Amino acid sequence: MTNLVIDCASTYNLRVLDKLPSYIKPIGLGDAKFPSHWMTEKKGENISNLNKYYGEHSAIYWVWKNKLKNMNPKDWVGFCQYRKLWLNDLYEKKQKFSFKSLYSNLLSPDNKIFLNCDVILAQPIVFKNQTLFQQFDTVHKNNILENCINFLEINEKENFKNHLNGKTIYPLNLFITKAHILKKYCEDIFPWLEKCYHYCKSKNFFKGYNVRLLSFLSERYLSYWFSKFNNRKYLSYAKLGNIMLSNNINKFINPTKIPLTFRMYPTFHDY
Repeated sequence: MTNLVIDCASTYNLRVLDKLPSYIKPIGLGDAKFPSHWMTEKKGENISNLNKYYGEHSAIYWVWKNKLKNMNPKDWVGFCQYRKLWLNDLYEKKQKFSFKSLYSNLLSPDNKIFLNCDVILAQPIVFKNQTLFQQFDTVHKNNILENCINFLEINEKENFKNHLNGKTIYPLNLFITKAHILKKYCEDIFPWLEKCYHYCKSKNFFKGYNVRLLSFLSERYLSYWFSKFNNRKYLSYAKLGNIMLSNNINKFINPTKIPLTFRMYPTFHDY
């Protein structure tokens, strides 16, 4: 069985996260109060004060600085979010006729996918009418992405631009990889994000939807950085709704284990 840990980032204290498979470890982000058995990003070296800008990447930063040094370089480590969980396969359509529970279809450490790849990414999204560059600028304006690319080294700048001129993205900052690869990714992305942070702050871009600009920038960079690995695989994911997340319901039952619940999944996004 694969030595796997998935760190599940959450800004909320949700009972359902304690009812998931044991390899999924909740990590509390931001200022909320969390159970004592959870990891929280305020312990150890952290950028918790920047979570509202970095989003889930403040959790990735915490793992890099506090957990990674104690892991075997070949261990598998990944990330999900309280609403978004990894499934055990790549699906092309919703499983409308399944009798199974969502829980029984969550990723398992004994999945054969771990035998022959270096990275697992979320099911790709292909934009229909715009490139990754164009879509980002349409949503966030001000040529932010183009200007932030200038903080990269020349060779990487050009490679990143080439990726952004395509239409395929591996979304949501979801990934699973080996510990030694995660270390290299963090060493590359966080110095760049820090420069992006200071630039966006100086331009007063952190407003409204753009408060989480660094999370959106990292989504583009993550997609580019891991696309360099030819030996990569993909899995679908499930976005949990309010019933699954309800603390009141989770007092009495684990809704992810209810039969037929897998019929709602996987989750697809259409762009």
